[in-house]
Amino acid sequence: MTLESEAQDTTILHGHVKWFDPTKGFGFVIADEGGADILLHANVLRNFGQSSVADGAGIEIEVQDTQRGRQAVTVRAITPPETTEILGLAEEQSEEFDLANAGPVVPARVKWFDKGKGFGFANIFGSDEDVFIHIEVLRRSGLADLQPGEAICLSTIQGKRGKLALVVSAWDSAVNAVR
Repeated sequence: MTLESEAQDTTILHGHVKWFDPTKGFGFVIADEGGADILLHANVLRNFGQSSVADGAGIEIEVQDTQRGRQAVTVRAITPPETTEILGLAEEQSEEFDLANAGPVVPARVKWFDKGKGFGFANIFGSDEDVFIHIEVLRRSGLADLQPGEAICLSTIQGKRGKLALVVSAWDSAVNAVR
């Protein structure tokens, strides 16, 4: 099969992430047009520059029919789930934090993140100061999990107890947006 014929075998679909488990290395997408669930493998997501994606996130993918069913072969775009609430962040709920007041996007590296606890920390490049990352901020940013040492981009604001991430993006997607 040539590359040309492979390209003809794919279809571009829009949908949303039903669920994605980075530990298992896969998840499923539901197409807006309906039909069977579409397999989303971690390698396809990594080729897009992300190691995870939030449940409910909007997604544009190239899909190929296989003997095992429909599978995503390329991720073209991801949009965060449609929610503006930041649940479970008492500090953010007690203060007026607006995304418009967030600082510039800066490079950072994940120190640790515990999905079960619902939070973690990162360090902005060139600084030892910890930046708090809440699971809901991560979800609102379209991500589901972070791995220690992972390169990311953050937009932060100063909170009562230190810097808080208001937007988190995958390093590759931020770099690609600049190009």
